[in-house]
Amino acid sequence: MTATTLPLAPSGTDAQDAVCCAPIARQPLGEGEAAELAVLLKAVADPVRLRLLSMIGSHAGGEACVCDLTDAFDLTAPTISHHLKVLRTAGLIGSERRGTWVYYWIIPGQVARLGALFTPLSGPAGP
Repeated sequence: MTATTLPLAPSGTDAQDAVCCAPIARQPLGEGEAAELAVLLKAVADPVRLRLLSMIGSHAGGEACVCDLTDAFDLTAPTISHHLKVLRTAGLIGSERRGTWVYYWIIPGQVARLGALFTPLSGPAGP
């Protein structure tokens, strides 16, 4: 296996263009939009919740049973439930009870909204 070095961030003019073009740098956020985005950012700011979101999103079939999520953590079931509730309340995941188990899935629009906040535009920033 051969090691490959990949740049973590663009440098020089490319770095300036990337920063200029990210939606968060184009114009100031309004108070309401900032409050809405803060809820999403707070929800994923915890390592357990970030892992849960990743596990749910990458699970086969696009949804995961809570029974598949709990074993990956050294936490109690109520703690996992709390973290899932925070993600659900933020609108990042949806859920449905099926018999004994609850199944979770990603809400693509909310996750995309969070990602779009820092994604540079394809073209250069305006003047």
